[in-house]
Amino acid sequence: MRLVFAGTPAVAVPSLTALAERFDIAAVITREDAPLGRKRVLTPSPVADAAAALDLPVIKANRLDDGVTDQVARLEADLGVIVAYGGLVREPLLSTPRLGWVNLHFSLLPRWRGAAPVQRAVMAGDAETGAAVFQLVAGLDAGDVFAELRRPIPADATAGELLDALAQEGAPLLVDTVAALADGTAEAVPQSGEPVLAPKLTIDDARLDLTRPVEEVYARLLGVTPEPGAWALLDGERFKIHAARPAAGLSLPAGVVAAREGRIEVGTGTTPLELLTVQPSGKRAMDAADWWRGAGGEAVLA
Repeated sequence: MRLVFAGTPAVAVPSLTALAERFDIAAVITREDAPLGRKRVLTPSPVADAAAALDLPVIKANRLDDGVTDQVARLEADLGVIVAYGGLVREPLLSTPRLGWVNLHFSLLPRWRGAAPVQRAVMAGDAETGAAVFQLVAGLDAGDVFAELRRPIPADATAGELLDALAQEGAPLLVDTVAALADGTAEAVPQSGEPVLAPKLTIDDARLDLTRPVEEVYARLLGVTPEPGAWALLDGERFKIHAARPAAGLSLPAGVVAAREGRIEVGTGTTPLELLTVQPSGKRAMDAADWWRGAGGEAVLA
């Protein structure tokens, strides 16, 4: 089975590595080098680095356009495999490999179709998530499903932690599906249920509404960690909250910060949230107690 693989972030690397152990990968498609860090240094994607380590040909493109389609056509691949590439596969590329494309998606389809399935699941307070391998079609994440796995969402897991776990667990699921397609035994079933969309997160999605119940505030914080990162306003500036947890203390007015029994707490619509690691505007991330001492013992988040 000759494959073309498309992926970009670190969560796609376990799948690429696992597939390379079993199959002939004709080329790896990933997004172009991006400027990272304060110095904005052009940096290859994690998948590009992994492909180089595996000595695999790399096609760097931010759009899967006619040029990419022509390159893939010349490879005469049997199957395209995509994991978190960051762009849509449209015709004629969709039909260029002999068996089309399969996608490893980190949700229980049709719930959370789109770019941020794990983040949206955590933000919504879902008890369960998973991964699915499905046939890519023109509709958004709408193809028939070959295989899926299910796992509970731990109460305190961030979206980043959960996504890393699903990337590891999903890789063998993907390999088994490709193997079944290679020997002709793969069977897919239509998705069943009401689709729920998972659009890409924006910076506004990461703002915490501290007037909401603490369970909702905490779920949103977990869902936007590490990216784009939870925040609220402090004196009109963005105040990042890297880590926090629900506190059992008496209620505080929403947004009011107070030190109680050695904890730095902020009020929500119900019980408080304990701040653990924060980052005031223009400063480094720090322990909440260190920030509180420097703040002079008075702050209101909005």
